[in-house]
Amino acid sequence: ELSRICQWVKKQCASFPERIVGISCASSQNQVEKIVPRFPFGVCAHWSSLLLRSRMSFMARTVARSLVQASCRGIHSTGAVQTPPPPAAAVKDSSKEGRITCTMIPGDGVGPELMYAVQEVFKAADVPVDFETFFLSEVNPVLSSPLEDVVRSINKNKVCLKGILATPDYSHTGELATMNMKLRNELDLYANVVHVVSLEGVNTRHKGIDTVVVREQTEGEFSALEHEAIPGVIECLKVITAQKSARIAKFAFDYATKHNRKKVTCVHKANIMKLGDGLFMRECERISKLYPRIEFEKMIVDNTTMQLVSHPHQFDVMVAPNLYGNIIDNIASGLVGGAGVVAGSSYSAEHAVFEPVSIWVFLSIFMR
Repeated sequence: ELSRICQWVKKQCASFPERIVGISCASSQNQVEKIVPRFPFGVCAHWSSLLLRSRMSFMARTVARSLVQASCRGIHSTGAVQTPPPPAAAVKDSSKEGRITCTMIPGDGVGPELMYAVQEVFKAADVPVDFETFFLSEVNPVLSSPLEDVVRSINKNKVCLKGILATPDYSHTGELATMNMKLRNELDLYANVVHVVSLEGVNTRHKGIDTVVVREQTEGEFSALEHEAIPGVIECLKVITAQKSARIAKFAFDYATKHNRKKVTCVHKANIMKLGDGLFMRECERISKLYPRIEFEKMIVDNTTMQLVSHPHQFDVMVAPNLYGNIIDNIASGLVGGAGVVAGSSYSAEHAVFEPVSIWVFLSIFMR
């Protein structure tokens, strides 16, 4: 009976792949029930909801993962590519013909819909890219591909298009690192770049904004280094190193040089955090001396936020530690219409991962 249902579901996936992915991305039974009435095939929806709320056997987990991967390939493959990813040799031959293989992570919530829209644009523009798709999710670990498989694919392809990944709170289990953090650490994606630019047709208070925020994202506050020293007392460690501070500073100045930018602003709180932020500020200042044609300035983070919303045009390239950069790029995004209209990218020495700036999966507007 299970085999018969699976065959029927696979057949439906060809016509309704985005709805299959939608159910797999729902993080609760209530979300599944909101999506289910829109389906013309109730059996598939009911079976998928059972997968989400029950503890699966090994066989059921394998079947569920296969269905999600199949539906993802149906949405996110280019041209006639509807088969599993080719071996390494085939990928190499494809690149010789001018085509590029890119790892794709649809993400949670509206992520698959966004990736589908990107795919349609690629098809219309005849972009020579083939996608190797992996469903990666923290809210649905039963259906998720192993992180090791995703990392292996990105290591091979060097480039990834990533949807929004939800970040549920699993602190009660002792797990503090999110899937995003694990992926960044595995690939050493140390530089996050957010290009904040005004768009035509978006009505905002400030016009003509063109600012780049460069953020170090492998150390600092977002390192999952927290513990309860004694009941009721939490210690959160912020680690700043000279090596990584200098690396992100050099990245910011190299970016400014390559894109004809005139100024780099170091954002810090060294007036209070004299050792940690002081080290970051001094390394940025030291690296700036290697780029005499680019203006360098230092600005305390609280003053930066005020200046950003009152006189945003004074900023060109901004470089900041993890937490400050995260706050600043969201404020800057709000100046041009919100995080949903701003693109982000993360870089290591060998990899590039492109993703939305927003961390919200927007389940409230899913499939609307």
